[in-house]
Amino acid sequence: MVMECNIDARGKAIRLFGGMASIVAGFGVASVAYFGLVEFPYLWYASAGLLAGGTLGVFEGWSGWCVARAMGIWTPI
Repeated sequence: MVMECNIDARGKAIRLFGGMASIVAGFGVASVAYFGLVEFPYLWYASAGLLAGGTLGVFEGWSGWCVARAMGIWTPI
């Protein structure tokens, strides 16, 4: 399977910066969970989801290939 560029420069930038923001938020949530600032048992799951989604967003922005568009889903950006 060849990953051809399927998003434009604007889409790349939005995915890249959104992914970076998600990664930063994921580390923030992980810090809150680690230091016990909030007693909520699912913070680790939220942190893992933010980090995984952010990593995917950074990959999409860097490579120019969107998973949703590759599956035939139209995305407005």
